[in-house]
Amino acid sequence: MKNTALTHIHESLGAKMLPFAGYNMPILYEGVNAEHETVRNAVGVFDVSHMGEFLLTGPNALALIQKVTSNDASVLTIGRAQYSCLPNDDGGIVDDLIVYKMKDEQYLLVVNASNIDKDWDWISAHNDLGVEMKNLSDDYSLLAIQGPKAVESMQSLTSRDLSAIPYYHFEVGDFAGIENVIISATGYTGSGGFEIYCKNSEVEQIWNKVFEAGASFGIKPIGLAARDTLRLEMGFCLYGNDINDTTSPLEAGLGWITKFTKEFTNSENLKKQKEAGVSKKLVAFEMQERAVPRHDYEIVDAAGNPIGIVTSGTMSPSMNKGIGLGYVTTENSALDSDIFIRIRKNDVPAKVVKLPFYKK
Repeated sequence: MKNTALTHIHESLGAKMLPFAGYNMPILYEGVNAEHETVRNAVGVFDVSHMGEFLLTGPNALALIQKVTSNDASVLTIGRAQYSCLPNDDGGIVDDLIVYKMKDEQYLLVVNASNIDKDWDWISAHNDLGVEMKNLSDDYSLLAIQGPKAVESMQSLTSRDLSAIPYYHFEVGDFAGIENVIISATGYTGSGGFEIYCKNSEVEQIWNKVFEAGASFGIKPIGLAARDTLRLEMGFCLYGNDINDTTSPLEAGLGWITKFTKEFTNSENLKKQKEAGVSKKLVAFEMQERAVPRHDYEIVDAAGNPIGIVTSGTMSPSMNKGIGLGYVTTENSALDSDIFIRIRKNDVPAKVVKLPFYKK
């Protein structure tokens, strides 16, 4: 099992450590609800250094990205990032990822930790264009500084104007005394903030200075358990739960990152699926009684007929009610549809709702 460069710090802080995607990761510090509220109301820091980073360089770098990703990366300018996915040949998804345009002819791809080797092999297998590929995953660390006080609390650490970096844009500059840090206005929580990419040798200094700068703002370290409740309240997909090798981007509601203005892996079949319509859809639902939906619980209709499966579920810390995502047959996917979650032989009522669950 791998450690991040900050594992010893998490352990010294008393974090509950568990294996995640082959890494020894902090899951909890003081508790999911308290950590969740810190990010919603103040500022918290996640060590997400287990994520993967690939650097693609050369005159054909964009062409390779266009070939393997569903979104249209040709619209990216230097300093912009884009959410996308890697479709497979069978209608499913290899992974979801973020594409950063670092320079002309140079892009950074950030992929999920559990899929680093799979993604690398997939993109490499399609690289018949002579693109130089570097896997930086083991050399780089990533901190997610998230929450409404992120900009104010971190401004003293950089000469860059953090408030001037729009969502899904980034700058490369000084941060916490380190040069050439990627400061990215991205995140997985819906509460604003930044993701900081740096070398493993630099991350401990950055971590310490971040906590010094944020002390008067109530900054706290946050574990992966709260990361999951935060992303679920926003309805963000988690690979392995809500999307996988057998779910299409169209079924998952990711038509907005599936651009048929270009050809990409399996684009012809996905285009046909769009024209024909999907038979199942990923929906958001709220429990109508006090109950917690869980991954793989069955979804049924009023007559008890199976119509789908829960992919993610929790008791929302912000709303104090059970919420979830799940695939249901298209005829049961409309907003306000009544569905039922089978929990220990009881069919508990739920209602299909519009995302996000959490409204600021």
